[in-house]
Amino acid sequence: MGTGLSKRDDLWRDFFTNYKDLVSESTPLQVSGHLTRVSGLVMEAEGLKLAVGSSCMVSTPQGSSVAAEVVGFSGDRLFLMPLTDVHGLAPGASVVPVRIAETPPKPGIARRPQRPIDGLARHMPVGPGLLGRVLDGAGQPLDRLGPIVTDHTAPLQSRPYNPLEREPIRTSLDVGVRSINALLCVGRGQRMGLFAGSGVGKSVLLGMMARYTSADVIVVGLIGERGREVKEFIEQILGEEGLARSVVVAAPADTSPLLRMQGASYATTIAEYFRDQGQHVLLIMDSLTRYAMAQREIALAIGEPPATRGYPPSVFAKLPQLVERAGNGAEGSGSITAFYTVLTEGDDPQDPIADSARAILDGHIVLSRSLADQGHYPAIDIESSISRVMTSLITPDHFDLVRRFKYLYSRYQRSRDLISVGAYVAGSDPDLDLAIAMHPKLESFLTQGMMDQESYTDSLKKLTEMFDIGSIHMKNSIQPR
Repeated sequence: MGTGLSKRDDLWRDFFTNYKDLVSESTPLQVSGHLTRVSGLVMEAEGLKLAVGSSCMVSTPQGSSVAAEVVGFSGDRLFLMPLTDVHGLAPGASVVPVRIAETPPKPGIARRPQRPIDGLARHMPVGPGLLGRVLDGAGQPLDRLGPIVTDHTAPLQSRPYNPLEREPIRTSLDVGVRSINALLCVGRGQRMGLFAGSGVGKSVLLGMMARYTSADVIVVGLIGERGREVKEFIEQILGEEGLARSVVVAAPADTSPLLRMQGASYATTIAEYFRDQGQHVLLIMDSLTRYAMAQREIALAIGEPPATRGYPPSVFAKLPQLVERAGNGAEGSGSITAFYTVLTEGDDPQDPIADSARAILDGHIVLSRSLADQGHYPAIDIESSISRVMTSLITPDHFDLVRRFKYLYSRYQRSRDLISVGAYVAGSDPDLDLAIAMHPKLESFLTQGMMDQESYTDSLKKLTEMFDIGSIHMKNSIQPR
């Protein structure tokens, strides 16, 4: 009797084992929708209920597929934005959601809590294996150095830090540029804007900071720029030394607006990963304006009404969401010091994107076209530039030197026309006489070769030595007016 039951149990066990193997090897029923409309940049699909941000694959009659993301919905219709060209798509094409699994972190590695995963949101590779690599906005290599090998992934949209949990900005960051180190001191975890028109040297200045910064890791996001400039920035401006400790994410102007936005988010995600590992990161985003333009294209395509100069309201909501992800982490963790370039159309400082960026950033560096035309590089307009955290990073003596420098420089610039035509009579204004006498030194201090590095200590030393002669006179006579 016992033997019969034992044989029956064995038979049932073998049956369920085989059944389990068959189920595990079988293809599950896949839910799909179909394409109903393609209009410009937007595709419409029916038959699926997916959250905004979910990833999909749209099949073509040729057997290939186009990656897309849900950017909105209206009733039962989903609005999809493609990551690549939509050439070849036909009416009724199959739309299949893509379930993306997260790679778990290695034991012993602390990870900041991320936004809950719905299984369909896009995750991207992160990790030390990205250093020295050049990627596109979808995480695919552009440098032909083989596949990307990383230990885990991270979602493109992470949970923001509680402002009260962030470590205050207390430490200066050496960026290797004399005028910034001495006169516009940048702190670890600060978010700075680089405001400039086209062709005034912003890429060169970014490359100098990338090569000479004291940060542990550099993450560069080239968003919406010309494809030619990507290779030039990597080879000529960043160089081999800078690339070795950098990750470059390139989404040129010829890519889809969704890929450009994703490239900016991906660069920030990579920077967040290294910050959470306790490292100090320099994030360079070129440019924040192209990111805003990409969001404008998407918003207008799905029917959002324009507001300020053709920019829909969602653009001005997306900017702080991206910028606020940078900065210091929790107490004892790393930091992200970010530089965002902002294009001022026609050198108009009241451009809506520039105006919004000034409000959400911790300072701005303005590049002047007139200085660039004079061969003055870097073409930093020191009068219009400011660092909002500088006073908490420097000593009172250092701040006094900065105040004197800016006063003398501004004093000369206000009277430049009188001096040029010979209308000013020497001796009528002692402060202006001193400004005229020191102007060559001030100009020399502000200029620097693109291959020259100036440490924070040397920058402060040169600033101090400049005012050694006549410092007593200046303390007594110069008062801001």
